[in-house]
Amino acid sequence: MLIRDVMTPAPLTVSSGTSAHRAARLLSRYGFALLPVVAGGALVGVVTVSDVLRARDADPGPPARVGEVMTRTACAVPPDTDVAEVAVLMVDRGLRSLPVVADDGLVGIVTRLDITRVLARSDADLRAAVERKLDAYAGWSRWTVHAREGEVALCDDFDDPVEQHLATVIAAAVPGTVHVDTHHRTACPHHPPVAA
Repeated sequence: MLIRDVMTPAPLTVSSGTSAHRAARLLSRYGFALLPVVAGGALVGVVTVSDVLRARDADPGPPARVGEVMTRTACAVPPDTDVAEVAVLMVDRGLRSLPVVADDGLVGIVTRLDITRVLARSDADLRAAVERKLDAYAGWSRWTVHAREGEVALCDDFDDPVEQHLATVIAAAVPGTVHVDTHHRTACPHHPPVAA
């Protein structure tokens, strides 16, 4: 699964000319860990709670603008990054959120909560979401879908490798899917054999 599937598009942003006080109010009001700082749609940095707190304690007093306190070397990820890679990055660097950029433009933001929601999706919700996607593709309920802790098993009566590949790609794109296997219905590990 990719970050584009779980990110929040068009996040709240500030400019380097925004007052540090206003940035602090926005961070506090919405409970954000950071706000992307943009200029002409391009990410130029981030302002975090830590940035605002450090600025408040600096001599000779708090700076007036975000551009004076922001972190200019912001870590960001492209939208086609795998969710698992971003989860590791966030844990390793102690990050709570990351800007998502494409072609130097800010396209979204992803938080630990976004990733946790994917991991916490119920088996029934995941199964239903995969079924909806497959039904939209095939136009009918050809596949039997089983889901358990993000593992999806797709079972049908055909052994068409092209169709199995397409079904796997579709199921893998559903948020919450960790792994996909396809099986003939008689060999499906989650489905009883069909009576002759």
